[in-house]
Amino acid sequence: MTMMTLRAYLRISCLLVPMWLVGGTVSLQAAGSETEFKAAYAAAEAVEKEAGRLRNQWTVTEAALTEAKKAADKGDFERAIFSAKEAEALAKASIFQAESEKGAWKNLEIR
Repeated sequence: MTMMTLRAYLRISCLLVPMWLVGGTVSLQAAGSETEFKAAYAAAEAVEKEAGRLRNQWTVTEAALTEAKKAADKGDFERAIFSAKEAEALAKASIFQAESEKGAWKNLEIR
């Protein structure tokens, strides 16, 4: 693993940990409503579309969106909201990765 790759992973993990912590606080609140789920899902889809525009969609993001949809179909809106927020955080991290790697090649040292 190169130093640049390690830095990218550290940046992404620093981004995801706070987002998961925020997402975790949702599960501590009262059960979510369908309206809250729809808003969270729409936000996640919007960020995922941006990641797609940058051609850096992650399969784990798609899995989280699918999980959110399945939970909502079962009426478990608390879990659905959590999964949608997780998908949004993953999509934001994929955008961060795409943008940080866009210019990373300039930092490579030719030997």
